[in-house]
Amino acid sequence: MPSQPSKTLETFDNPRPESDYSIRIRVPEFTCLCPKTGQPDFAELTLDYVPDQLCVELKSLKLYIWSFRDTGAFHEAVTNEILADLVAATEPRFMRLRAEFNVRGGIYTTVIAEHRQPGWQPPAPVTLP
Repeated sequence: MPSQPSKTLETFDNPRPESDYSIRIRVPEFTCLCPKTGQPDFAELTLDYVPDQLCVELKSLKLYIWSFRDTGAFHEAVTNEILADLVAATEPRFMRLRAEFNVRGGIYTTVIAEHRQPGWQPPAPVTLP
């Protein structure tokens, strides 16, 4: 196999660090294991962030997400772990991770975790007619 799962998140320099702009990354095939039964859990992850000096490199993100495939984790724990690792790697102005887990035992779970850089204020939204 040419590539393997990895816990290493690579970054690159933000090409426009002077600007507040958002990046949205959708990961429709996240998989981990239920820590109680060992059965697979599936989720769609949506990452929204406003970068500061660094952006996450997508291939490393793909390999990082893959590294959870054989890991037992509660939904709340794995969502917050991923957010914490991404924040540590990129030190963004703002980051939100939304994890929408497929049904397990007749229950759907969505976990939303956020990080905001101290002192950062989002720009005022523009409302067009």
